[in-house]
Amino acid sequence: MSDIVLKTENLGISFGGLKAVDNVNIEIKRKQLYGLVGPNGAGKTTVFNLLTGVYQPTTGCFYLNGEKLTGKTQEQINHKGIARTFQNIRLFNNMSVIRNVMVGLHNQPEFKCNPFVSLFRLPRHFKTEKAMREKAKEILRIFDLEDERNNLACNLPYGKQRKLEIARALATNPKLLLLDEPAAGMNPYETEDLMKIIRHIRDEFDLTILLIEHDMKFVSGLCDEITVLNFGTVLAQGKTEEALNNPEVIKAYIGE
Repeated sequence: MSDIVLKTENLGISFGGLKAVDNVNIEIKRKQLYGLVGPNGAGKTTVFNLLTGVYQPTTGCFYLNGEKLTGKTQEQINHKGIARTFQNIRLFNNMSVIRNVMVGLHNQPEFKCNPFVSLFRLPRHFKTEKAMREKAKEILRIFDLEDERNNLACNLPYGKQRKLEIARALATNPKLLLLDEPAAGMNPYETEDLMKIIRHIRDEFDLTILLIEHDMKFVSGLCDEITVLNFGTVLAQGKTEEALNNPEVIKAYIGE
């Protein structure tokens, strides 16, 4: 069995004739921490939207563990094992912290409960609910959020909201986790803590992680390899330090 978890082949999308992403080829191995970087408007989030079914590619295709997922819906792709967070935090603000994570757990077969059982509050409903709550608490513990579990998500400080969004994505039991600027808005202490958490969940859950990030110190400290995009095309690719020191990459970031 191949150890390639994500493979894209000539992936691209055009909007009204404008190529937002063009000919992107990426291979990410199992348990790899991989970075997708580039200046603003380079096409990074568009790639995430293609990989999660928000957009359908106009060219190329992508595979998860050898299975072609091009053309599938967002829900189908999530069930196959790709989960994501967003640049702008998207939590259920008026639900408790633990309920936000439990929403993610509904994706897992062991927590399925048919509507009849839930409607009539049969014993199985309460048993499933209890199991979900315990699993959610276990995930929250990893992010040091267990004590906040009964608070509303909107009342969490910004850094903890970021962590909660990752926890909820993790609850869907993904094979590939896409993190869109996970360290955005965090202070240095929170950023360092997040790096440790990302390494931990990679090892604990046998995860492959692809992240978008503007903090190059964060990227250098975490990612084995990166792909650098500029104007929707691949500018450089390979080992993180080598790619970041590529003269074309430096020029794209700071100009001539």
